[in-house]
Amino acid sequence: MMEALLADTEACTAARIARPDDDPAQTLARISWGVIAEPGDGVAGALIAQLGAVEALRVAVEDSRFALSDRVIGEAQRRWRPRARPRAVMESLRGAQEVGARLMLSGDEQWPESLDDLGDHAPALLWVRGDAGRLVAPERVSIVGARAASAYGESIAAEFAGDLAASGTLVVSGGAYGIDGAAHRAALGVGGGTVAFLAGGVDRAYPAGHQQLFERIQTTGAMVSELPCGAAPTKWRFLARNRLIAALGMATVVVEAGWRSGSLNTAGHAAALGRPLGAVPGPVTSAASAGCHRLLREYDARCVTSTADVRELLGMDASIGGGGGGGAERVDPDQIRLLDAMSTRTARSSTELARIAGLSEARVRALLGLLSLERRVGDDGAGWRLRTR
Repeated sequence: MMEALLADTEACTAARIARPDDDPAQTLARISWGVIAEPGDGVAGALIAQLGAVEALRVAVEDSRFALSDRVIGEAQRRWRPRARPRAVMESLRGAQEVGARLMLSGDEQWPESLDDLGDHAPALLWVRGDAGRLVAPERVSIVGARAASAYGESIAAEFAGDLAASGTLVVSGGAYGIDGAAHRAALGVGGGTVAFLAGGVDRAYPAGHQQLFERIQTTGAMVSELPCGAAPTKWRFLARNRLIAALGMATVVVEAGWRSGSLNTAGHAAALGRPLGAVPGPVTSAASAGCHRLLREYDARCVTSTADVRELLGMDASIGGGGGGGAERVDPDQIRLLDAMSTRTARSSTELARIAGLSEARVRALLGLLSLERRVGDDGAGWRLRTR
């Protein structure tokens, strides 16, 4: 794959445009990793750390020399190789050029070093639209919560985000409906900075109803993704994206969340990273606050009822943040990725599902067997489909 890319004049030219001061091979290798590996792939991160992006890519798609165990790297190669297409790398570069997205790599002056706390699960690269300098703001808080937020939740999120942004604190969130949108709009409303981490490419406005909000964010803040332009958001990618929201923030505040809300996933990452974690309490009768109450009980989250409480969180030493406790029920991430790749209408073979989901075909076949027993998927002879309930 590397040889094909380096022999492609257009690819090398595009790489030099994206990173004028870097070796095109390094640039193309990093972009290739963004194409072949799903966000948060720890095996990819470990391989890149040991061998460097270029040599790691050769091992991944061309040969069998590696520094990790046979079983681990072999499984990883089977999920990476179906995506190893030079054309996909070129499409990623063209898409970035069309929307003016900037490619950022670890070590850049404006690379947020807090993301490196994710270790092997840190992003290989970031695509940024807007002001990349916002990512290294001296004070940053992540404000997250339910999409189906109540008026109470949106009001609290707006109050916190507006007050904090007005005093120079960067507001970090995920660009979704509900609490995320309220936090972004409030920060923009006071002329402050805000960053939205997306679960798809930065050229895709998702949700579509936030198109105007995203345009406003680009003017004074930044839209960020580790996925290549054109990549579609999926349930798994939303969950993987959450680790970046938690890592960039110096503290995470969950304003409103249901018992199984994805915001609990963000809170879990914040706790695992030792970041201070806060939760806003709500009525005990409100299902929209059940997740926040769960965080207060199981994650040792701090009770947050005012902007002053959030500032106190930001001033905490990481060692006293929410770091322990239980967590939401664990779901097999491979199963989420496979279900994301399936449809009720279109039948797909296990080979095609492996390529779309970024899993090995053997892993896909094993998961399909389990899901078939649960009657969640079915094979009608033409291929595998989701069963309608």
